[in-house]
Amino acid sequence: MKLSVIMPVYNRERHVGSALRSLLRQRDAADLDIIVIDDGSTDSSAAVVRSLIAEAPCIRLFQQENAGVTRARNAGLRQLLPQTGLVSFLDSDDISPPGRFKADLACFDADPTLELTYSRMTLVDDIDDDTLEPTADSHSVTVRGIHLSPAIFVRRLVERIGSFDEDFHQAEDTDYLLRTFESGPKFTMPDTVALYYRRHPGNMTRQADVPFREFMRAVYKSMKRREADRSLHPVDGIFDFKELANWRFL
Repeated sequence: MKLSVIMPVYNRERHVGSALRSLLRQRDAADLDIIVIDDGSTDSSAAVVRSLIAEAPCIRLFQQENAGVTRARNAGLRQLLPQTGLVSFLDSDDISPPGRFKADLACFDADPTLELTYSRMTLVDDIDDDTLEPTADSHSVTVRGIHLSPAIFVRRLVERIGSFDEDFHQAEDTDYLLRTFESGPKFTMPDTVALYYRRHPGNMTRQADVPFREFMRAVYKSMKRREADRSLHPVDGIFDFKELANWRFL
């Protein structure tokens, strides 16, 4: 079954090559289709991606004027191939650990009715771009966080949830995941790590105020949806809020 991985990119020339290589090393486990959406980068991000396409035609690059990560994710959804059966996401500064796809795809093989796997993630300060592993001195914490990349969706679930809410400029992934779990999919939560999330000055983790407000807005919208429609499912107990809160102060 073809697995499409959507990767939005904006000015990530330093890290996008490592992110892509972390996917390519898992080609033996999955029939990969990597959809890269260059959201109007002004650096050499697109050139880095093109340099890998020559050896890996499973990478498809699409370029657009800068419109923000939410619209970039939706652009990726529009590029899904007819034969795509599974959908995942990876941000262009993060790493997919070795063996991740093999572990998660085994869950789908074992249960054809499964709609979603939602694994754990390790948040780290530093990753060695040669080994694609956290450095020995990196601070880290492993959690079940609110992030798209630890999830693999079956195609029919993505089609049921629909597009990302373009009213969100940040926390669009939080909103999407909450809507997903509210819909009551059949899911499993493996204890394996599906993501190395790289914390650095250029991403949003340290710039806490705006993302936190957007996060709380997504949570509030989820609460109001569930109040208005009692058929929606609760999302309590899925995410490690306490560990995520502690990470903000590391």
